[in-house]
Amino acid sequence: MIEFAEVAHGYGGSPLLAEMTVTLAPGSFHFLTGPSGAGKSTFLKLCYGELVPQAGRITRFGQSHDNMGRDDIARLRRRIGVVHQDCRFLDHLTLEENVALPLLVANRDADPAELRELMAWVGLSAQRESLPPSLSGGERQRAALARAVIMSPEMLLADEPTGNVDWDMSLRLLSLLVELNRMGTTILVATHDLNLIRAAKAQVPTRVIRIKDRRLHLAGAEL
Repeated sequence: MIEFAEVAHGYGGSPLLAEMTVTLAPGSFHFLTGPSGAGKSTFLKLCYGELVPQAGRITRFGQSHDNMGRDDIARLRRRIGVVHQDCRFLDHLTLEENVALPLLVANRDADPAELRELMAWVGLSAQRESLPPSLSGGERQRAALARAVIMSPEMLLADEPTGNVDWDMSLRLLSLLVELNRMGTTILVATHDLNLIRAAKAQVPTRVIRIKDRRLHLAGAEL
């Protein structure tokens, strides 16, 4: 699905990530760990095409990054859903309207029944008409997840999705990710929460990748 071959990237002439080689196979569940500033968010951006590698090659869904034009990137982002760390919404739109925005961008009509079903799946039926400023942190995270999957992506990337919520809400979000994975969606979660990783390992087969010294390493069994 996504393959990195000797990929490197950095900022301002300073290397951040180097010699990254990894395959994210269809239907897999991966965690990406590492200290703050190690490059987890940069790795995710390389996955969904916001950044291009400065060295090496990335192949996404069988297509090399150096053969992808603007239209190819647009199609790629319909196949990869992203839950960003900051969960930004348009405050003048209702929660349901925010969730449906990717359909509007893609010139697709929202099916009201499917939208209601999606809001129920993330436990936000009662908040459908609420405005984003009134939401709790957990509600915003679940709304961000709903928005990320409304296009039925083949892969979901989540950047610290449980970083600002309590443990009960973390487990609730994890259960939604596990359910998506069991339905065939490839999942990659960037997190520093080892308890979350342990909880996932008890439910589905997972692979843990750690960024250390600018490179990717398979994490050990101590997790």
